[in-house]
Amino acid sequence: MTAEAPHPGVYRHPPLAAYELIDSGHGEKLERVGEIVLRRPDPQAMWRPTLGEDDWQQCHWRFERESDRGGRWARGRAANTAPPEAWVIEHGAARFEIRPTPFKHIGLFPEQSANWEWTAERVAALKTAGDERPALLNLFAYTGAATVMASLAGAFVTHVDASKPALRWARRNAELSDLAPDAVRWIEDDARAFVAREARRGRRYRGILLDPPPYGRGPKGEKWEFEQHVPELLELCGQILDDGPAFLILSCYAVGTTPLAFETLLEDIGDGHVTAGELALPQTASPNPERSRRLPAGLCGRWMRG
Repeated sequence: MTAEAPHPGVYRHPPLAAYELIDSGHGEKLERVGEIVLRRPDPQAMWRPTLGEDDWQQCHWRFERESDRGGRWARGRAANTAPPEAWVIEHGAARFEIRPTPFKHIGLFPEQSANWEWTAERVAALKTAGDERPALLNLFAYTGAATVMASLAGAFVTHVDASKPALRWARRNAELSDLAPDAVRWIEDDARAFVAREARRGRRYRGILLDPPPYGRGPKGEKWEFEQHVPELLELCGQILDDGPAFLILSCYAVGTTPLAFETLLEDIGDGHVTAGELALPQTASPNPERSRRLPAGLCGRWMRG
């Protein structure tokens, strides 16, 4: 008798009071971010929506794609008055500014709450082991949600991103969250170039967070392609991880690989415990009351030693 294959591993999604995936389907998702309801594209939502079109129309903002490079936001039926172009949500002691962009993003990836929680657990363990302020490196750090959460957990974070606007947004989130001016080391640089220099300098980190895009450009036009460049970057990261207890998280959305590939990649870092799977967002509306529907939100792998 052939054994049934196990279901794909999905990391637990800690609930966020300020975020709710209401429904998904037909290539879109309907979500509440704070008090604002958004409707925007998501190619992973290939199934039929649970709710009817009239429910979907009751949003404040809906994203209308104009080309493969972006689109625009239009007001939905729920917007009796002009909805805000930016607003702030709370998650524990953290504060994040939400702002719909022409690229459909809003400045926050709520599925990453799974990694925020795991990072906080690792930081707490390192502090218990005697490292009062573990040094963490956040690469491709975007608007800094992971940086803020790790800092609030007690880490000193080096935040690296190649985009000036993203760095300004991240600093804004740090200020909103009342982080001290010296709580974070802010770096505008290409991730690979920065890590290579850190390796030459002999710097070490207790933890490294990576959430790279499938494609991208550095501040000097450096080209980034996930499948081509992530093995080299992980090898460099292995050189700057502390020889004692340490950890690394790799996640990515819309990349053509598998959790098994992530697992094998992370095993090359060295002796340590590796897991890999998917990040996913559970939705409120579900066609099956016995099973919550989950929207895939990217791949993730975790490596830990000690």
